Amino acid sequence: MARSNNVKVVPESKQALDMLKYEIAAELGLPVGKNFSMNADTEFATELGAIPAHSIKEDYWGHISSRDTGAVGGTITKRLIQKAEEVLFSL
Repeated sequence: MARSNNVKVVPESKQALDMLKYEIAAELGLPVGKNFSMNADTEFATELGAIPAHSIKEDYWGHISSRDTGAVGGTITKRLIQKAEEVLFSL
C-alpha cells in the first residue's frame, strides 16, 4: 500500500518539524516564516516586482527556489539522522 509523503508517521511531530523547518530556513537566510522581517534585498525585489509584496507573508514559500527548499529538507533530514544516531549510540 502506497502512502503519501505528506502523511506524518507521528502526527504529533508536526509542530516540532515546522519549528525545525523555520529554524533552518532562517539559518540559510531564506525570507519565510513568522520571524521574517524584510531585509534591503527583499524589500528592493518587492519594489521591482520580482517578489510580489503581498506574497511575503507567514508560511509562504512560493518565492523560494526549489534548490533552496530542497536545502531546507535535506538539512532537516541530516539533523534528524544525527539526532537518531546520538540517541542510539548513547544507549
